[in-house]
Amino acid sequence: MPFLIKRNGEWLYKGEPLNRKAMVCLFGSVLTRDSEGAYLLRTPVETGYIDVEDAPFQAVKLEWSGCGRMQKLCFCTNTDEPVVADREHPIRTRWQISSDFCAEGACPPYLTVRAGDGLFPVEARLSRSVWYELAALAEPGQCHGIPCMGVWSCDSFFPLSLMPPEEPEA
Repeated sequence: MPFLIKRNGEWLYKGEPLNRKAMVCLFGSVLTRDSEGAYLLRTPVETGYIDVEDAPFQAVKLEWSGCGRMQKLCFCTNTDEPVVADREHPIRTRWQISSDFCAEGACPPYLTVRAGDGLFPVEARLSRSVWYELAALAEPGQCHGIPCMGVWSCDSFFPLSLMPPEEPEA
């Protein structure tokens, strides 16, 4: 199919932007991934593969309630799909590497929107503003015994970064 979803979340059809949000939402609702990780649009009538530069969706809004382990993080995608971060919809980051490596947004976080046909989920990349909001909610924790900063949602801990080095006392 002649679709391309650009890194910035823009959908193109035959090289032209799809400007009707209702159409983007409709196509987004039938987007999945096959067992090899390729993206496809699957309707009851037709199935076709499409190109995606990064993630097909962007998380553009974050609302939270509660605190600690029972905090609830609810994201909204650019197609108005609400997704609550939990065990089935984890936040994925490259948290075990130096923040210097991820300068200039090279390592954005992702949120699972829904499962695909195999091991590869359909994800949303967190927009920069949502990423900053999420970072503001971070608290110290551990993942696999490694000290890190992360967030809780629905009794699940999601690591965001290595624990910053302690400042030497003056």
